[in-house]
Amino acid sequence: MGIEMKVLVIVSMVLSLTSVVSAVQGKAVFYSPPYFPSACSNQNQGKMVAGVSDALWNNGGACGKSYRVKCIGGANLAPHPCKEGTSVVVKVVDYCKAGCQGIINLSQDAFSAIADTDAGIIRVEFNEV
Repeated sequence: MGIEMKVLVIVSMVLSLTSVVSAVQGKAVFYSPPYFPSACSNQNQGKMVAGVSDALWNNGGACGKSYRVKCIGGANLAPHPCKEGTSVVVKVVDYCKAGCQGIINLSQDAFSAIADTDAGIIRVEFNEV
């Protein structure tokens, strides 16, 4: 194997590990429409949106940020809550107030893209995109 190929393999491995390291894990719940008005906007931002808890809110600094979210398991006794191999990108448009059951509160549309809504609460892995 040539030196160029070895360098390419090593760079690829480092980039792969970087994305794994930057992923955050937590719990996610969902909320039903309407999704606006919200803490960030009075305009419709679409269906793939989320609210975030104090852990990410940053006094509104989270507004407009996008996260790729993947279900990694159940947070209760619901059997097989995750839709394997799926993820969704959501835009932060709201604040999940004190008492929020998750670090991220997905729109029902976003939650159902990655998990069974009957689960109600799931464990997720997410990172900013």
